[in-house]
Amino acid sequence: MNPYLTIATRAARLAGRVILRNLPRLERIKVERKGHNDFVTAVDREAERVIVDTLAGAYPQHGFLAEESGASGDGGEWRWVIDPLDGTTNFIHGYPQFAVSIALQRRGKIAAAVVLDPLRDEIFTAARGEGAYRNDRRLRVSRALTLEQSLIATGFPHSAGAHLEEFLALMRALLPRCHSLRRAGAAALDMAHVASGQLDGFWEMGLQPWDMAAGALLVEEAGGRLADFDGSENFLNTGSVVCGTPEVFQQLLTVIQNARDG
Repeated sequence: MNPYLTIATRAARLAGRVILRNLPRLERIKVERKGHNDFVTAVDREAERVIVDTLAGAYPQHGFLAEESGASGDGGEWRWVIDPLDGTTNFIHGYPQFAVSIALQRRGKIAAAVVLDPLRDEIFTAARGEGAYRNDRRLRVSRALTLEQSLIATGFPHSAGAHLEEFLALMRALLPRCHSLRRAGAAALDMAHVASGQLDGFWEMGLQPWDMAAGALLVEEAGGRLADFDGSENFLNTGSVVCGTPEVFQQLLTVIQNARDG
């Protein structure tokens, strides 16, 4: 395995143990509100600490961008992008859809990615130019050719005000045009499921880099395509992303762009 993936996988599994160990005692876990519909728990922070300690121990010269602790270290051309518990709201309620997400950037380009689903013991990995895998089995996006036959995932805007009207307009445009829509609440897993062919496409707005960095490389290395809503590759900065099989991606992007223009 790629050496970066080896250490990232180790870090993700250690964080997964932290999450699973705390799952049976949810009622005793302290929950803090960071913003509207945006929460953090002691489990998020402990999982993040385990990840950062593991990665920094192996690569002390690298920098970090983590959801709870922010940016740290002067990594030069190397930076780890970390979401220790993607789907915190699901976790708080015991809803079984959350993940650990770790990506490595080199000169701003995603070079390696790990997404762990600790409940299903599924680990999704990718290294640039080396393909995407789920538990060591090579991944390919689905064979879906049309939006009408596609199962598409999305996510609701965190803030009740930000992006709400735009989101509703996009929902109205997409619902009649795709087979069905799903909202599970963990963007990293949604993108991993696009890479594995369980979903045919995904779109969301208002995301942070740690929500989608790892998932983006998984999709790309599995043969999918992705962009922001303007069709550029600037999604980590704009916070808006659309991805899917090559054919579904283009149709999904067209519907989104037309709805935004109209």
